[in-house]
Amino acid sequence: MAKAAILKDIEKLEIVEREVPEPEENEILIRVKSCAICGTDIKVFHHGHKHIVFPRVTGHEISGIIEKTGKNIKEFKEGDRVTVAPAIPCGQCYYCRRGWQSMCDNLKAIGYHFDGGFAQYMIVPELAIRNGCVNTIPDNVNFDQAALAEPLACVINGQQLSRVEMGDTVLILGAGPIGCLHAELAKNTGATKVILVDVVQQRLDMAKFTGAILVNSRETDIKKFVSEITEGRMADRVIVAVGIPEAQEQSLELVAKRGSVNFFGGLPKEAPYARLNTNILHYGESFVTGTHGSTPLHNKMALELIASGRFHINNYISKKISLEQLPDGLKEAEQRKVIKIIVNP
Repeated sequence: MAKAAILKDIEKLEIVEREVPEPEENEILIRVKSCAICGTDIKVFHHGHKHIVFPRVTGHEISGIIEKTGKNIKEFKEGDRVTVAPAIPCGQCYYCRRGWQSMCDNLKAIGYHFDGGFAQYMIVPELAIRNGCVNTIPDNVNFDQAALAEPLACVINGQQLSRVEMGDTVLILGAGPIGCLHAELAKNTGATKVILVDVVQQRLDMAKFTGAILVNSRETDIKKFVSEITEGRMADRVIVAVGIPEAQEQSLELVAKRGSVNFFGGLPKEAPYARLNTNILHYGESFVTGTHGSTPLHNKMALELIASGRFHINNYISKKISLEQLPDGLKEAEQRKVIKIIVNP
């Protein structure tokens, strides 16, 4: 028997004992060592998701040890330390064949279509293995660090789409874990100025380790600040790492000519619209994109970046909890007084 946190319905989370799942011939059984709490886990707890049929084990920022392999699995073996990229492409649709796997028409996901990592054991489905979602953890990366490869993978995808380059001024709205990862990745890419903005001073204080220029927009006119620091040119890349319409609206006033804006944080489905001054885009010839996920390749790249030591990855881990503490962990993460909480089942 093994423990699992099962979301039986909206806001009905129970820690239960259940049989250890048995892998089919083309599957892998993982003993979960770490699963980080994501903002999406909080949204799913409160509102569910169109792709989730209850009951479901959620959690998608996962690392662990292979406990057992199906008889047809040759690439991996028992005892391997691995992460699992949760967004599973089909490998066959138009977008997968173009190499745009995050746009897969038949995308499936761990924690949504398949049980996730808030459990002591988890099955990795055949489709995930076949499409490169399982990656071996480098020797110098521990399980807690490896679990953060998934959010970093999404950030990598976002900055590739945003075309962050050496010499850029990068402005990030939102100093949560995603904003901090964006700041560190931009600096690693060679951005000469990285500005991290939030309205909560406590979050900015927690983000000092990123080395970014920290600005509280409640106290500072952010448009004036960016103009002064760039001699009137504004930011080459603006990344909106919060799901707030006003932030999206303001972002267009902060971007340089021929620059790019990334709506990284999605808006709530009940209020998905923002009022945008598109004349700014028209006359500035600026670009707007969005980011919602990543590919298995991004996950592998993220692991390698973490292994390189170029990220202050331990600074993201504010707290570690047991599986039994998950309900309280979700509440604490929702209060945004921590960067990341890691569940060690």
